[in-house]
Amino acid sequence: MASRSILRFRKLCYVEPVSSPSVKFRSFQTSEVEGTDESSVEKKQWKRKKQQRGWRCIDSCCWVIGYMCTAWWVLLLLYHSLPVTLTGFQVPESPGTRLKGEGLTALHPVVLVPGIVTGGLELWEGRPCAEGLFRKRLWGGGFTEIFKRPLCWLEHLSLHNETGLDPPGIRVRAVPGLVAADYFAPGYFVWAVLIENLAKIGYEGKNMHMSAYDWRLSFQNTEIRDQALSRLKSKIELMYVTNGYKKVVVVPHSMGAIYFLHFMKWVESPPPIGGGGGPSWCAKHIKAIMNIGPAFLGVPKAVSNIFSAEGKDVAYIRAMAPGVLDSEFLGLQTFEHVMRASRTWDSIVSILPKGGDSIWGNLDWSPEDGQSCYQARKGYLQSTTGDNNFSRNDGNSVFQVKEPVKYGRIISFGKESSQLSSSQLPRLDLKDLIHKDLATNSKSSCGAVWTEYDEVSSESIRRITENKAYTAQTLFDLLRFVAPKLMRRAEAHFSHGIADNLDDPKYAHYKYWSNPLETKLPVAPNMEIYCLYGVGIPTERSYVYKMSPSNKCKSIPFRIDGSADGEAGSCLKNGIHFVDGDDSVPVLSAGFMCAKGWRGRTRFNPSGIATYIREYRHKPPASLLEGRGIESGAHVDIMGNVALIEDVLRVAAGANGAQTGGDRIYSDIMRISERINLQM
Repeated sequence: MASRSILRFRKLCYVEPVSSPSVKFRSFQTSEVEGTDESSVEKKQWKRKKQQRGWRCIDSCCWVIGYMCTAWWVLLLLYHSLPVTLTGFQVPESPGTRLKGEGLTALHPVVLVPGIVTGGLELWEGRPCAEGLFRKRLWGGGFTEIFKRPLCWLEHLSLHNETGLDPPGIRVRAVPGLVAADYFAPGYFVWAVLIENLAKIGYEGKNMHMSAYDWRLSFQNTEIRDQALSRLKSKIELMYVTNGYKKVVVVPHSMGAIYFLHFMKWVESPPPIGGGGGPSWCAKHIKAIMNIGPAFLGVPKAVSNIFSAEGKDVAYIRAMAPGVLDSEFLGLQTFEHVMRASRTWDSIVSILPKGGDSIWGNLDWSPEDGQSCYQARKGYLQSTTGDNNFSRNDGNSVFQVKEPVKYGRIISFGKESSQLSSSQLPRLDLKDLIHKDLATNSKSSCGAVWTEYDEVSSESIRRITENKAYTAQTLFDLLRFVAPKLMRRAEAHFSHGIADNLDDPKYAHYKYWSNPLETKLPVAPNMEIYCLYGVGIPTERSYVYKMSPSNKCKSIPFRIDGSADGEAGSCLKNGIHFVDGDDSVPVLSAGFMCAKGWRGRTRFNPSGIATYIREYRHKPPASLLEGRGIESGAHVDIMGNVALIEDVLRVAAGANGAQTGGDRIYSDIMRISERINLQM
């Protein structure tokens, strides 16, 4: 009886919709006098309550999310519980296991060089808000601190605005060892699959090393603050000696390719700015450099990151769900906070487009003219193995041009400006604007978010849009105007031009060492350089911008125009023009140096180091059970590509470029390279 009374009381207080005292009395009387079954009464009351409140949108969202999560966990459980011998669920044999069966064993020591963003960072000293995070990962882990204390997290990932080094009272350092970049987050591999396959043919800690460094810093500052370059030099020398004087195979990824390019000049240069190894150090210690997804000539997405803290994913979300990312919910200014932190990272400037208009094109020309951005159903043409085989774009080519694209205009204000003839575009001297700007913008006195846009007047922002289009040459003036502190600090460490005379003594300065167009490769004729990258994925090349409609205090005044779309089959989607690439790096940047800049004896490669291009056609996973795909060409997922892993293992086990099959080219990189008129 007591439990029945409690149940009735609960229904009166929480379940029964209360409209008037008489309703409550009737409900109580019905259940007490008529003796109706309590469960049926409760069901009727639940139905009545549901009819009164209706089915809200949030209920549908919660159910959809619940169903998706449940389905994902069920599939994951089935994947791990089904026997591997079951037809259709057999795990393919790993390349390491297969090559071990063929007799391949570890021979040359291997050094892995991670790129931007993928390396873990941990806290060694912090502000009071970071209590309890000593030696915990702030980057490259579970990212739980983003949700617990986001502003504190961003504060500790930011560098000093003047020095580009640690802010007072904060020390964040790169995680050491193979765990530094094996996984970016739990379950999301970076180097883990390649490391596992190397282990299968005999590699371990004594002959495999991850050269972790703080990817936020300029390359020379990694040496000034952490002696990262000196430690890498010592490690390579030690591995060379302790592994029977076998030369090292270096495997950089993404920005790591230009980081190691900087290292090769540093190690040869005399102290105090260099490592003092002498001109024969690389020839003595390095067998091959296998660059994965190299950003040798930079990436256009670095421009949009600095200019408006966004890229194709943000533009897509804004086009699909306008206002979601820019809502005033809780007063958050996510993009402004991200810009505030990322503009302290000098490394972003290192991957801005290099070579100016000669490489990336001008207002009316670009080397990718005639190329489109999407893959047709029939796929790429197959190429055969050989030293110089590559598919030619003939009548069966998958790339189809729907409308002419002026890729050289990396930033255009308005879709029309991205298509007009250059004679119809207005010209603005931004250098003159810099001197005239009085920084009278009223936004500088409100809020707590600081971006360099706070110091640009509204009149100057309006005049920037009137210029309509910016190429790889003029966008540097634009970035110097809207991000003066970042560019002034970072351009002391990086250069983005083309050298007229590489024997000029000025190129002995470290600011030129990471630019392959302003430095020479070492004299090492027996060394090999590989460019390994994915193709077949539309990759960001140029952007259509508009003024931001937001009137929030200290907001970013520009954004990608997500409403700018081309016709069906066009390369313009959500305000972004696409070309062929690996989703991050266009083939122009990844392949040009191996295709032309370093091919044979050139002024950039005086000793004729052999170069090879190995492209991997992107094939998305066939099902969820395949994970991120064993034939992926995407910028990070390619690290699990079976063909790429096999190439790395064969070279590490002693093969040379000819024995691995020479060039394997599916893209238009050879035609693109020939269209670039550059003194070799």
